[in-house]
Amino acid sequence: MALSDPAITVLLCMAAYLGGSVLFALPVCRLWALPDPRAQGSGNPGATNVYRTGGWLPALITLALDAAKGWLPVWLAYNAGLSPLVQAIVALCAVTGHMVPVFYRFKGGKGVATALGAGLALAPITTLTMTALWLLVLWRWKISALASVIAIVSGPAISAFIDPASLPMFGLLAILIIVRHRDNLIRLAQGREIGF
Repeated sequence: MALSDPAITVLLCMAAYLGGSVLFALPVCRLWALPDPRAQGSGNPGATNVYRTGGWLPALITLALDAAKGWLPVWLAYNAGLSPLVQAIVALCAVTGHMVPVFYRFKGGKGVATALGAGLALAPITTLTMTALWLLVLWRWKISALASVIAIVSGPAISAFIDPASLPMFGLLAILIIVRHRDNLIRLAQGREIGF
């Protein structure tokens, strides 16, 4: 018997959260015999801290895996014929999983890479525009947190012009990610934020 849309939605939300709860920076660092990224830089288990100790290759692999766990459940929701609103909810579940992962005592990362993957599945043009802005800011100031905050804050405005249906998701993602970057924002205001 075929599952109903509500049943598929619940299953995908649960799967997105559980998949999001896998912090790929940790196994990547173990594979490369690198220090725990949670003990480096900002303490964030993400690609930036992996880069600080291991360079570009493990950092890019971390970024790709963290993005994939955001992209896959949204892609599945799209192919299941679920509405853009449901796809956005699934995306938020994946990002929330990365931020408050059940497998790591609810202490996770900032969610930027997972949001990137989810955004590429749901609103690729908006997300690529935000990514270009992130790269520009990172190139200019060499501070990942600053680039992430500026890019995510721009998301709702960019989506309003390019893909209005995705505006609620980018608005909620902006709130979530800014809250997760509060310590970075304090350090930025004090001139103590770590760059590359």
